[in-house]
Amino acid sequence: MTKTVADVMKLVKEKECTFVDFRFVDTKGKEQHTTVPISAFDEDKFESGHAFDGSSIAGWKGIEASDMLLKPDPTAAYIDPFYEEPTLVLTCDVIEPADGKGYDRDPRSIAKRAEAYLKSTGLGDAAYFGPEPEFFIFDGVRWGADMQGCFVKIDSEEAPWSSGAEIEGGNTGHRPGKKGGYFPVAPVDTFQDMRSEMCLILESLGIPVEVHHHEVAGQGQNELGTKFSTLVQRADWTIWQKYVIQNVAHAYGKTATFMPKPVVGDNGSGMHVHQSVWKNGENLFAGNGYAGLSEFALFYIGGIIKHAKALNAITNPGTNSYKRLVPGFEAPVKLAYSARNRSASIRIPHVPSPKGRRIETRFPDPLANPYLAFSALLMAGLDGVQNKIHPGDAADKNLYDLPPEEDAKIPTVCASLEEALDALKKDHEFLTRGGVFTESMIDAYINLKMEDVTRFRMTTHPIEFDMYYSL
Repeated sequence: MTKTVADVMKLVKEKECTFVDFRFVDTKGKEQHTTVPISAFDEDKFESGHAFDGSSIAGWKGIEASDMLLKPDPTAAYIDPFYEEPTLVLTCDVIEPADGKGYDRDPRSIAKRAEAYLKSTGLGDAAYFGPEPEFFIFDGVRWGADMQGCFVKIDSEEAPWSSGAEIEGGNTGHRPGKKGGYFPVAPVDTFQDMRSEMCLILESLGIPVEVHHHEVAGQGQNELGTKFSTLVQRADWTIWQKYVIQNVAHAYGKTATFMPKPVVGDNGSGMHVHQSVWKNGENLFAGNGYAGLSEFALFYIGGIIKHAKALNAITNPGTNSYKRLVPGFEAPVKLAYSARNRSASIRIPHVPSPKGRRIETRFPDPLANPYLAFSALLMAGLDGVQNKIHPGDAADKNLYDLPPEEDAKIPTVCASLEEALDALKKDHEFLTRGGVFTESMIDAYINLKMEDVTRFRMTTHPIEFDMYYSL
């Protein structure tokens, strides 16, 4: 992987690049880009940046403060694996030209400030994150919503509903079935070669791959397991991973989505996030408490549980996110921690070495902007450490089968995006410490997401005809 400006310039020469793609990520977590020919690119771009208009990005500033700079990070560069012309991709920070600082609404700049804040507290010098974004691959998808009505149709030869379909060349009958995707071999699993290609491309970009497999849902749910890293780099990798997955699927004539709950009646897609904090090469989460955790780690869990409802606005940022987070269905809705119990929203994975000791937050989903989600989780955990917020006893029972009186005592995540945004409005002081998130950024984020809530709230749903039409 590239480390310096000189490395990048050498790469440009070696690969005979004809274009340079400047990329950044908007508030929603979607990668954006602008491209210049190689004749308009030199080493100076790493210092002076590339000017662009930030006023058109959803949730960013209005036209009165539109001039922004894209400042490339030489450690986050690669050759695009999909473009026909050899193109250098540069991941950028968005800079305010007036003061040369990271724009307060730029997600990558927020993540950099979160890393800096960790160091400034003296509590640790590195935070490691390991996300597991699940995704679906469909053959095709169509939808519509207007005054006449609405519909959505998913095409998937792998899906249970395709068992009676007339398929060109014949219906082979090998498919996972509902909740049957974890994880029979081919021909039931039809995505092996596609996942392998995705993994090889990720490795070529410098992202170490640890595993790939079909996931539980029977219509093309998959997962690629990639290695943990430091906060900003791991967020970069997550964005690159989404880009690779969607483009490889596209090249196969398929379509990949990170939408948490596209299919009714089968598993949704989560993004479990593994975390640990280190100092001077020592894992601060390792200790001799419950499941080998330190007091530091327990307090960190306490912070995440305390702020979970506000975190939901960032870790589960779509109205669709809450179709997955429903009590009673294998979803990590209960705000408890456990070493054995996957129904708890925070799990302590079993690892042979204290170096690998970590926690796994299970409620986030892959709609989350990774820069914002990892930063928010870190800030909540650090608040737990700073204020010694103990999470109470671990939950080693199955949380889906508790007696009602016990069940009532365990808090849950939010049930809707509106509830989560309301929680964030009331509880965000922990995010603003060290200037990591600003008040104006949080306000803009809430306003942007409330547009989704309002649009969703105003749209008549087909299920309402089923429930109310004849009353």
